[in-house]
Amino acid sequence: MTDGVPDRHHHNLVFFCLCNHLFLLIVCLVILPGQDVVVGISLQRDREVLLELRGYLLDRNPVNRGPYARWNESDPSPCNWAGITCENGRVTGVNLRESSVSCGIFPGFSNLTQLSHLDLSKNTISGAVPVTLSRCANLRYLNLSHNIIGGELDLSGLTRLEVVDVTLNRFTGGIRRSFPEPCANLVTFNASLNNFTGGITEVFDGCPKLQFLDLSANRLAGDVWLGFSKLREFSVSENNVTGVIPPGAFPENCSLRVLDLSQNRLRGEFPNTIANCGHLNTLNLWGNKFAGVVPREIGSLLELESLFLGNNSFDRRIPEELVGCTKLAFLDLSKNNFGEEVQDVFGRFKQVKFLVLHGNGYTGGILSSGILDLPEVRRLDLSFNNFSGTLPAEIARMPKLKFLMLAYNNFSGGIPPEFGKMGDLQALDLSYNKLSGPIPASVGNLKSLLWLMLANNSLSGEIPREISNCKSLLWLNLANNQLSGAIPPSMAAMGSQPDEAFEANRRDGPVTAGSGECLAMKRWIPADYPPFSFVYTILTRKSCRSTWDSLLMGYGIFPICRNSSSAARTLEVSGYVQLTGNRLTGEIPPEIGRMSWLSMVHLNRNELTGRLPPEIGRLPLVVLNVSSNRLSGPIPPEVGDIKCLQSLDLSYNNFSGEIPHALNNLTELNKFNVSYNPLLGGWIPDAGQLATFDDDSFLGNPLIPNRWNRTGSPASAPAAATARRNSPRVVAFWVFFGMSVVFFASGFLTLVFCLRFKPADVGAAQSDDLFLLQELGSKRGHDAAAGTTLSSTVPTSSEASAATLYADAVKVIRLDKTVVFTYPDIVAATRDFSDEMVVG
Repeated sequence: MTDGVPDRHHHNLVFFCLCNHLFLLIVCLVILPGQDVVVGISLQRDREVLLELRGYLLDRNPVNRGPYARWNESDPSPCNWAGITCENGRVTGVNLRESSVSCGIFPGFSNLTQLSHLDLSKNTISGAVPVTLSRCANLRYLNLSHNIIGGELDLSGLTRLEVVDVTLNRFTGGIRRSFPEPCANLVTFNASLNNFTGGITEVFDGCPKLQFLDLSANRLAGDVWLGFSKLREFSVSENNVTGVIPPGAFPENCSLRVLDLSQNRLRGEFPNTIANCGHLNTLNLWGNKFAGVVPREIGSLLELESLFLGNNSFDRRIPEELVGCTKLAFLDLSKNNFGEEVQDVFGRFKQVKFLVLHGNGYTGGILSSGILDLPEVRRLDLSFNNFSGTLPAEIARMPKLKFLMLAYNNFSGGIPPEFGKMGDLQALDLSYNKLSGPIPASVGNLKSLLWLMLANNSLSGEIPREISNCKSLLWLNLANNQLSGAIPPSMAAMGSQPDEAFEANRRDGPVTAGSGECLAMKRWIPADYPPFSFVYTILTRKSCRSTWDSLLMGYGIFPICRNSSSAARTLEVSGYVQLTGNRLTGEIPPEIGRMSWLSMVHLNRNELTGRLPPEIGRLPLVVLNVSSNRLSGPIPPEVGDIKCLQSLDLSYNNFSGEIPHALNNLTELNKFNVSYNPLLGGWIPDAGQLATFDDDSFLGNPLIPNRWNRTGSPASAPAAATARRNSPRVVAFWVFFGMSVVFFASGFLTLVFCLRFKPADVGAAQSDDLFLLQELGSKRGHDAAAGTTLSSTVPTSSEASAATLYADAVKVIRLDKTVVFTYPDIVAATRDFSDEMVVG
């Protein structure tokens, strides 16, 4: 029996091991699958939340829905849905960027308990941030940028945030409310282009990991936060920050790469301790009240690439040490009122690519300073100075020049033909000078030219036919010169192939911010016409930068019509032709219908004749102005095909016939003027777009009845036409017109007869008659020279106020007084040929 004891112990041990293994097997078969079940249940809950999100968005966005509309309800796993990211069987990311969302923020995001990444940028989300968002405790990335979200920004509860981007919204109030609670892990905070107010001192002191802080384009005030030296990038530009920058703002451990303090009210001397920021790449102090000498210590910043010191009060003496910044590519010292000649030091920046010196009151030194010998310069801006004399032909030797701005100076003489040798030139702005002579034919050699701005000079001669070779030329402004001759039909080829220039700019990449974009754009984009005027509402200094880059790369800055016959829009580049205020003659060439890239055409205040070509109806125009010419014939009904037309001015011409009914279909038209076309008739409809304009749009057209004097409706217009032709008002006009002509002719013949055949003994009377003729002639000459316009009793449009009067109007001359009655005078005297003024 003793021998059986070990066997019993052995069996007990085996039984124990089997039980242990059985227990582990039960754990594997029961407990572990239970964990998967728990995970699966959680994912299904996340799926249900996402389906709620989908329904929320579908209900509020009936058209133009984003990828969320394709989320498949039959798919058990949401991890395959567009914009959804999962980790460990849970939804951790929702990306609805550019998804055409136009409603408030979904309040149920907090039900996604593992959500760490939320991107709602580039939509039109409105309203305030829901308080439920503060329960997203695991959120690390939050992007609400490029929306219209308002109210105060409250980030309380989001303690794990690393990246916050709320750029370009409508947030108000102070930033202080959100901090320091979310600061512990915060690395990037971008709140630019909002309406935040209050101060920022000490707000970010408790953010030890913060590296990128952008508070630009808000309404912040008070002193600048001096902890910025610990960051890599800091921008508080375009605010109301005041005070001075103390030397201690730049300690020896300064880690700044980008410092942007531009467009504030900072004053005093800028500290030389900036030399402690040895890694600094960009220094932007533009638009403050800094004074004194530019710190020579800036020359020790060997990594510096962009230096913007413009629009301050720095001393004229520029330290030679700045030449030591061997990587410096962008140098802006504009609007410091240096005066005298361009400093010689600028001619030694051999590495500079962008040199901006506008608004300094310079009077000379373009050649002597050596700036025309700089081999790398792409953009040279010397506009808004006091340079005089002829344009230096030596500019053409600058091998890489792309943008040349010499506007608003006193240059005289002709445009050097050598300018045609600058093959890479994309923009030439010589406007607002005293240039004369013809536009050189060599301008046709500028194959990369996008902008040609020669307005407000005294240029003469014809528009060169060679301009048709400028296949990239989209923006042409030759307004207010003395150009004559016909518009060359070959101009239709201009601007037809700009893609090569755009591709070159795309390869070069975006331009570093702050190099004069806003000034150029405000000169080159017409402000007074929609949708161009819309651009002006968003042209903050910061937004100019991205808009400028978009234009240079061929991307549109506002939606335009794809073609004339459809209101469907596309974000493509569009151009304009501005020929206002010249002496152009002949007919508008029908080839203009091929210039499909045009969104604005200004041909007003010229001497154009003939008919308005119907081919113009093929253009996707927003603005068409042909006022103050001598155009005749009917208004082509094809103009009614320009579905996106918003401004149409046909006033002060000789158009005849009736206003085409097709114009009533221009549903976007908000400016309309056909005044002073005395042969123009037709019925102003009681409904439709034309009915929205008051009678100021139809002044001086006696064949068009005033709305308060007419009866009937557009439907009765054919039957009423005969009645209108025989109405006392119209009959009175023609009787008055005929009597005026007869009276003028008989009076003139009588005067000539008396002067030629009167006796010699009435010399005194003859002298009086001669004096009368001379005075009449001088009166007419004086009126023409003075640009006489309508009587003050006759309302005019803004464009007509600067225009020459209808040149061929009947003139009634009283022989007893030296008074000349023009057609507008008759309109005023008869109250626009009112029936009340009919005699007999």
